[in-house]
Amino acid sequence: MTPGDPVNDTRELISFCIDEQEFCLDIMAVREIRGWTPATPLPHSPPYVRGVINLRGAVLPILDLKARLGLGHVEPSARSVIIVVHIGSRLVGLLVDAVSEILAAEGSAVQPTPNVGCETVNRFVRGIIANEGRMISWIALDDILPEQAAEAA
Repeated sequence: MTPGDPVNDTRELISFCIDEQEFCLDIMAVREIRGWTPATPLPHSPPYVRGVINLRGAVLPILDLKARLGLGHVEPSARSVIIVVHIGSRLVGLLVDAVSEILAAEGSAVQPTPNVGCETVNRFVRGIIANEGRMISWIALDDILPEQAAEAA
């Protein structure tokens, strides 16, 4: 057991729901969680970009994470939240149905993403965590933004 060994590292993850599916991401990337605020649409933006909101004087792009993952679109409700995350040097809001809990997961609990013959799955899912009978997909934030947007960050 050596420090820095990914198999033995324990990470704190925040889990959230999109429909009936559970996902998580590294809590160190999360700046804050806020209630749903309607976003101002941007012309000619990709379908997964809901628009922008004012976050204490800064313009924050809001991505519909369900749409970005190819699972349809979130229909915002009173339970919907925006998870504000750091992606590179940029702040981005991720629209999800609800935040569930904070998990502590050891590296050994993270199973590799199954090979389903589609490289896109591996771009967005870092691994699968089996926790108390639930299967939780660990989202890799690195590719949530398109390459040109990430390069500008």
